[in-house]
Amino acid sequence: MSENNLQKNSEVRVESLFVENSPVAELPGIGEGDIIVIRSKRRKKNISAYRQGGKIVVSIPSRLSKADERAVVPEMIAKIRAQEESRTFDESLLATRIHELLTQFAPEVIQRPTSATWRLMHERWGSCTSVDGTIRISTRLQRAPGYVLDYVLFHEGIHLLYGDHGQGFQDLLARFPNGATSQAYLDGYEAAEDLLRPPVLGS
Repeated sequence: MSENNLQKNSEVRVESLFVENSPVAELPGIGEGDIIVIRSKRRKKNISAYRQGGKIVVSIPSRLSKADERAVVPEMIAKIRAQEESRTFDESLLATRIHELLTQFAPEVIQRPTSATWRLMHERWGSCTSVDGTIRISTRLQRAPGYVLDYVLFHEGIHLLYGDHGQGFQDLLARFPNGATSQAYLDGYEAAEDLLRPPVLGS
């Protein structure tokens, strides 16, 4: 999707929805700053919650009272987080999965990670230090489809052999069967993060 189309779609979204201006942190049990509450005039009764760009978005009817909002929003957030916890890939299995992917798609990479851990990272999906064999994976991928996580794990595993993104690295990465689809997911996620990032106000 081009940048112009993305901006156009963003404008339509903003024009059609009213974003609650009151601080979400005032709601009980919420203080992380990663929650967005949207009051929609088109929504009559139903309430929905979902992840977009790393944030939890709760969409409620515009006529919902403040009291009902304070009651229902934390409940919807709790449901989303419970679902995510049940799907989170066990950290102890990350290194094992990298080993499996390298064995299957890049057997010439004989190096293996000494450790692979989840790490809070907003600018990268993963990182690898080939000197000591350590790999770090962004916690944002805990909610991603399995094939997307595999793509990033495979990517970082290749870095155990190649420190850059040169032709040798690219040739191995191209063997991943869902590479284009995985990269599209990651690009879309980052685009959504940009859309939901608060605007920088001039001084």
